[in-house]
Amino acid sequence: MVHERAGQPAQPEDLIDVAHLVTAYYTVQPDPGDIDQQVSFGTSGHRGSALDAAFNEAHILATTQAICDYRASQGTDGPLFIGRDTHALSEPAWASALEVLVANGVDVRVDSEDRYTPTPAVSLAILRANRDKDSGLADGIVVTPSHNPPRDGGFKYNPPNGGPADTDATGWIADRANELLHAGLDGIKRVSFGEARAAVTDYDFKGAYVAALPEVIDLDAIRSAGIRIGADPLGGAAVDYWGEIARVHDLDLTVVNPLVDPTWRFMTLDWDGKIRMDCSSRHAMASLIATKDAFQISTGNDADADRHGIVTPDGGLMNPNHYLAVAIDYLYGGARPHWPSTAAIGKTLVSSSMIDRVAESLGRELVEVPVGFKWFVPGLLDGSIGFGGEESAGASFLTRDGHVWSTDKDGIILALLASEMLAVTGKTPSQRYAELVAEHGDPAYARIDAPADREQKAKLKSLSPSDVTATTLAGEEITATLTDAPGNGAAIGGLKVQTASAWFAARPSGTEDVYKIYAESFQGPEHLARVQQEAQALVDSALGG
Repeated sequence: MVHERAGQPAQPEDLIDVAHLVTAYYTVQPDPGDIDQQVSFGTSGHRGSALDAAFNEAHILATTQAICDYRASQGTDGPLFIGRDTHALSEPAWASALEVLVANGVDVRVDSEDRYTPTPAVSLAILRANRDKDSGLADGIVVTPSHNPPRDGGFKYNPPNGGPADTDATGWIADRANELLHAGLDGIKRVSFGEARAAVTDYDFKGAYVAALPEVIDLDAIRSAGIRIGADPLGGAAVDYWGEIARVHDLDLTVVNPLVDPTWRFMTLDWDGKIRMDCSSRHAMASLIATKDAFQISTGNDADADRHGIVTPDGGLMNPNHYLAVAIDYLYGGARPHWPSTAAIGKTLVSSSMIDRVAESLGRELVEVPVGFKWFVPGLLDGSIGFGGEESAGASFLTRDGHVWSTDKDGIILALLASEMLAVTGKTPSQRYAELVAEHGDPAYARIDAPADREQKAKLKSLSPSDVTATTLAGEEITATLTDAPGNGAAIGGLKVQTASAWFAARPSGTEDVYKIYAESFQGPEHLARVQQEAQALVDSALGG
C-alpha cells in the first residue's frame, strides 16, 4: 500500500539523527550468534544499520580483514581502489577499512580530493589498472548501501574483474568475517587512522572517469545538438561528477540539486513513506519530475550512481524496463557499428519480455541470467555481451569500439545515453518506446510481495520444476517452468513460469519475511492481475501453504 505522504517532501520527523547513528557504529557490539547481526552478503555486498547492530565497526573490521585474507589467497597483490558514497555511515566504515587494509600491507588508492566516488568509477579504475598491468592485479571496495535509506550502511567488494564479487568470493569473505566476529576480533590487523591515512596513495577517480567518457558515449553528438540536460545526483556520489562532465565536455548540463546532506532532507518520500534514493521511483523522483519541462532530458542517480532514472518532457519518469528495451534497440540497431556482430544482449530473468522481442527483431542472442549484476561480468569483460541490464534500473555496456567499459552498473553512462539517443535520432526515449509498443505489443508489468517465513523462503530457493503441478496460468498453457536461468544454467533462487503472453517469477526476500512476485502480461492489466493472483496460489501450493 502506498503511503499517504509518498512523493511529498521529507519533514523533520522523517530525518535520522546523524550523531546518534555514527555513535551507534562505534559503540554497539553485534552478537555474532544472532543471524541478523552477522556479516551477510546479498547481491550487492553487506548492508544494514548500526542502529540494528547490523553495520557496526566490528562488522567492517572483520569484513575488511576477511577481504585481505581472500585477496591473499587469490594472489591479488596489486592496488586496492576504495571509494565511498554520501551515507552517514560510509565515511566511518571507509576509515575503519583503511586501518585494516594498511595494517595488512595493501597498496590502497583513495580519492585525491577526499570526496565521494561512484561505483562505476571504482570499476573503471580497477579495469584500467589491470589492463595497463604496471603492478599486480588490482581490486576494490565501495562503501555504499546503494539507494537504501539514510540509516543504512553498505560494504561491497569488487575483485580484479571489476564487477560485483560472485557468490564463491562473498561466501568465503562472509564466513571468514563471521569467524572473526565469533573470535572477538582476534586475528584482525589494524593501525591507527592517522598512520593509515598517511600510507595510502591518492587517485583521481573523477578525472580518469570524466576524461574517458567519450570512449563510451557520443558526447560530440550531444554537444552539437545542444541537448539541455538536467542531472540530479539525489545527494549521492555523482554530485561532483556531473558538474565536471559539463565543464570538461562543454555540455548544456545543469546539476539541479548540488546538495549533500546525510539526512537527505531535500528528498521526497518513497512509496512506503521512507527516504530512499531510488531513481526509478516516481515518488522519490517527484522533485525532478516536477521540473521535466525545463530540460529535454532529465536524469537521476542513486547514492553510488550505479542506477539511472530517465525523465522526458513527453513521458515523465520512464519505467526502467521500458528504458532498457529502448537502449538495447538503439545500441544494437546501428548506433554501435564497431561492436562484435556476435555480442549478445544480457537481461535478468525478471526483466521485461519486451527485451526478448526486441532481441529477436534485432537477430541477437539473448542471455537471460538470475537476478544480480555479477552474472553479466564475464560477458562484458570479454565482449560476448554488449549490454547487460536488470529490471531495477542498473546496466552497463561496451565502449564504442567494442571493449569493456565497466563491469559494474553505471548509472551515469545510461543517463547520458538518453541524451545521445535524442541527439542522434531526434526522438526522446519515451517516444521510441511508444514505437516499440506499436511493433511488439504493450506489456503490463508489476511486482508484489507475499508473506513467507524463513523456512518457506528456504524451500522456495530449493524448488524444482517438478514441484509445480499446474498446467495453465491465467487461461494459458504453461510453456516453461524454470528454476535455473536459461542463459547460464545458474540457479535462480526461486521459480519462473512462462506462457505464450505472460510470465511470473517468485524469489524470496533477503531482508524481509516475504517473497517477491514479478509478473508481466502482454494482454493488459486485468490479465496481469489474474497472473499475479494465480502465481501466489501456485507458489503457496508448492511451498505447502
